[in-house]
Amino acid sequence: MTDHQERPDHGLAFMLQYENIAWYEGGAVRILDRRIYPEKVAFVTCRSHTEVARAITDMVTQSAGPFSAAAMGLALAARECRERSAQDQLRYLADAAEKMVNARPTTRLRMKQVADRCLAAGKIALDRGEQVDEAIRLEALAINDRRYRRVARIGAYLADMFPDRGTIMTQCFGETIVGMMLRESKLRGKTLRVFCPETRPYFQGARLTATVVRDMGFDVTVITDNMPAFVMKNEKIDVFTSAADAICVDGHVVNKIGTYQIAIAAHYHGVPYFVTGAPDVGHPTVDTIHIEMRDPEFVLQAMGVRTAAEGVKGYYPSFDITPPHLVSGVVTDLGVFAPLDLARYFEKGGDASKELVV
Repeated sequence: MTDHQERPDHGLAFMLQYENIAWYEGGAVRILDRRIYPEKVAFVTCRSHTEVARAITDMVTQSAGPFSAAAMGLALAARECRERSAQDQLRYLADAAEKMVNARPTTRLRMKQVADRCLAAGKIALDRGEQVDEAIRLEALAINDRRYRRVARIGAYLADMFPDRGTIMTQCFGETIVGMMLRESKLRGKTLRVFCPETRPYFQGARLTATVVRDMGFDVTVITDNMPAFVMKNEKIDVFTSAADAICVDGHVVNKIGTYQIAIAAHYHGVPYFVTGAPDVGHPTVDTIHIEMRDPEFVLQAMGVRTAAEGVKGYYPSFDITPPHLVSGVVTDLGVFAPLDLARYFEKGGDASKELVV
């Protein structure tokens, strides 16, 4: 990106600015702690790549945040091994990349895209005798630039689905697409109301999505996770939209737990559900998906306050799967596709395996 070009994150909310997601500088990676934002604006400082991988696993950052953190973490790994031989540096970086890729199992295919790009940039820098950590840092920024520009195109197609003075329901935190759909709507002069289910147990909807919507100047209301059907009926929801952690080529959508039940409610009430992203070539069918089961203790508390008696068990799948018949359309950078027609995305030249879309 040249000096006179506007950064792709221009006009977006605080937490969507590159420096406030994950940033490598001074021998450390600084990650906005989304577990406590916006009540507190605090950053977790990681001084090794293993600490970065642990932060990703521990949900310090979520949605697309882990991809930025992983890329910056690989820049840090390059710094850690800079005194070793070239061959040893490559081995060290490959091992670090493996840690990043496996930090969250459900999104490992997308994480591998990021890791592979960073490893390639590091190898080129080594071959040229250049500073490897800086080369990987620049590749991390380039990945962000490409993703933001691509998601901006998705945001434009999604904004086409929003009526003026429309009422939108979201789910969890769709990261870049939330900012892009709102930025595009603002450019078009559209007035929107947004309802955000809280998204327990980390409350990403209440804390992250709602804060971004507020910061970008739109009317926003938080609801509990058991309210979507009532709200759809009584508040006249026009569109339900979410991003996805994976979109299978057969049309199944994998996203934060709760998406499936909201899609059922939307289908019943005649509310279209548009998922944003691109089909994952690594997930041709739904049986390739592994649903991550997380610590059930998180279900038994709310923001650190226990809500269930000792001896009560919890159950915590991180994601669920929405079947294609509940999905009105998949909004991609190449337009809107029917969920059972995603093969056409690749026929039109789309390739999510080469460029991250979140």
